[in-house]
Amino acid sequence: MSQTIQDLPGTGPAPQTGPGAGARPDAKSNNPGLFRMLLRDKFASAGAVILLLVLLTAAFGPMLMGDLATRQNLLFANKAPFNPANGWEYFLGSDSLGRSVLARLVVATRTTLAVAVPAVAVAMVIGSLWGVWAGYHRGWRENVSMRVADVIMSFPSLLLAVVVLYVFSPSAANIVLILALTRIPIYLRTARAESAELQSRTFVDAARTFGARPNAIIRRHVIPVVTPTILTLATLEFCYVMLAESSLSFLGIGIQPPDASWGLLVSQGRQYLQTAWWLSIFPGLAIVITAISANMLAAWLRIATDPAQRWRLALPGRRKLIVRLKAKESK
Repeated sequence: MSQTIQDLPGTGPAPQTGPGAGARPDAKSNNPGLFRMLLRDKFASAGAVILLLVLLTAAFGPMLMGDLATRQNLLFANKAPFNPANGWEYFLGSDSLGRSVLARLVVATRTTLAVAVPAVAVAMVIGSLWGVWAGYHRGWRENVSMRVADVIMSFPSLLLAVVVLYVFSPSAANIVLILALTRIPIYLRTARAESAELQSRTFVDAARTFGARPNAIIRRHVIPVVTPTILTLATLEFCYVMLAESSLSFLGIGIQPPDASWGLLVSQGRQYLQTAWWLSIFPGLAIVITAISANMLAAWLRIATDPAQRWRLALPGRRKLIVRLKAKESK
């Protein structure tokens, strides 16, 4: 008697009727994962692929290029790009010393990311934890934290970086520290607002009722909710920090020779725009394309991590499901 109808011999599964019949195998299409939603968005997918290529270039490119970025060959000085007769290393042309623009661009990719990524990471970690702590505890902690953020933000970040780097040596470490310092208030204010709003949520009150300590509540309940917003903000901040480093290098107080960054390459090639335009155009294109790719990915990430708007990314899959259901109903 304990056997169900489906367990009896010779009895198959009960047939499904109604408009929802046949939709069960496609249930996953209603709630696709982030990767599937990323593949559905052509612009976000293109941005992610470009950023991945930039990361791979920064990681393995200098090792593959060897000393091509510093090797001088006056016989190939100021060679124009896109000439296969000059060899693959001079596909993007050469500078006045006969150095490969392609090799220098690849090496500069690592330098640019070596400044932008640590600066964003340091600012994100410090600012986010600080903001979550201040927003949860409120009171004097929040007031002091907000006044510190206001003081830092009262100075234009790029101008502050120019002054500090003019006083101290313009090394990569100093650039990372000053750019991270100027971007901390952005994360602090965002995390503080999110944490203060979560403080009155039911699940946080329930955790307090059961005697959970503030640090445990922050770690288990607040930080996981704030993280998607912070990651989206970090993607946007990567663009700003990269452009700021390029601007500092363009002004001559950023990365110094013999190192190379995208901004430094643009600065060094600006005096040859009339005769050798490729010296500045290709590094400038690298900056623009990377910044646009990061912005497109950040726009997608903002929607993908928002439960209230995530349905927009899953809409194409739902449309296909509705079409299949209507086709089966018509049969």
